[in-house]
Amino acid sequence: MNYQNIIVEAEGKIATVIINRPQSLNALNSQTIQELSDAFSELEADKNIRAIILTGSGEKSFVAGADIKEFSDFGTAAAEELARKGQSILFDKIENLSKPVIAAVNGFALGGGLELAMACHIRYASENAKLGLPEVTLGLIPGYGGTQRLPKLVGKGFANELILSAKMIPAQRAKEIGLVNEVFSLEDLLSKTKELATLISQNSPLGIAKAIAAVNLAYTNKGFETEIKSFGELFEMEDKKEGVAAFLEKRKPSFK
Repeated sequence: MNYQNIIVEAEGKIATVIINRPQSLNALNSQTIQELSDAFSELEADKNIRAIILTGSGEKSFVAGADIKEFSDFGTAAAEELARKGQSILFDKIENLSKPVIAAVNGFALGGGLELAMACHIRYASENAKLGLPEVTLGLIPGYGGTQRLPKLVGKGFANELILSAKMIPAQRAKEIGLVNEVFSLEDLLSKTKELATLISQNSPLGIAKAIAAVNLAYTNKGFETEIKSFGELFEMEDKKEGVAAFLEKRKPSFK
């Protein structure tokens, strides 16, 4: 399949999916989300592929966030549908894929970008990576699983600190709190990620599929539905309108 916003490469049993929107720091828009969904469906069906690496093009950004211009004028219903569809066709799909997906976080992983990395089964990061969930600066909350996956990875305290402060943390701090597994130089990131993918690809694919499913069952709850509804409701609020306007106008928001 031909893609406009992503590149899919296969080498032996390992596939690499590269988000390729360098002009926008690989920000996620609806087309990119759909292309990623299609690519992961194809790779899951490909019996030759045993492990998948997900990364961003260039040296600055994994995914800098969602494409805010695309949803800046949404209301509650449209925002809920945005979050629900994105979760269904991409974020939940990655988390529940029968083949392991390793995020190679090469630079900024913010908002939807960090949520995308958290949906992956394992995260490696480069030393220049910056990670964060800045949604509250827009009068919103993470809408692609951030409020659910982050506490499971780092605990409730660190999750609240990151979400409520909207601050970015460096890769080494992310490793300290369990948000990423390992940190490497930018030059070594992809090769080290491929080493792990190669190691995994030598193991039983059926055993790996069952292990992924079993691990995921340890974290089931109904919080995703609450997140989706809250995300949608905030789109009708003045804080969201001010936050998004300030972002687009490149100024600091003034919340009332």
